[in-house]
Amino acid sequence: MNETTVCAVGNVATPPVYRELAGGASARFRLAVTARYWDREKSAWTDGHTNFFTVWANRALATNVGASVSVGDPVIVQGRLKVRTEQRDGQSWTSADIDAVAIGHDLSRGTSAFRRASKGDTGAAPAGQPEPSWETEPQPQSEPAGVT
Repeated sequence: MNETTVCAVGNVATPPVYRELAGGASARFRLAVTARYWDREKSAWTDGHTNFFTVWANRALATNVGASVSVGDPVIVQGRLKVRTEQRDGQSWTSADIDAVAIGHDLSRGTSAFRRASKGDTGAAPAGQPEPSWETEPQPQSEPAGVT
């Protein structure tokens, strides 16, 4: 089967909507992808047209999206592109959806802390317990041997 696989880099435009369905968890959010280009006349980067995609996540990915993604986050989404056209009230509407296979924060624009979800984990930290500190103290380094 031929499918159009895309990788879109943009910002989360709407809060993720998470639902538990009979077939498993489902989540969706809107992704804003804006092209940027170098404007020679202004000698500055300029924003181009913004495209909006509805990103759909299912099962474990949906659960992790609900716990990890919020409005404004820069993300990278990989998945299958589905463009739909329908008639509503006599007007033609076109929507572009991405059935996500992978979603992650864009680390070229910030940092993120990964936490592996265990089976049955809802993705959220237990109430009343602080997030564990994963930072380690720097270890003293011995003097390197001289090179002769």
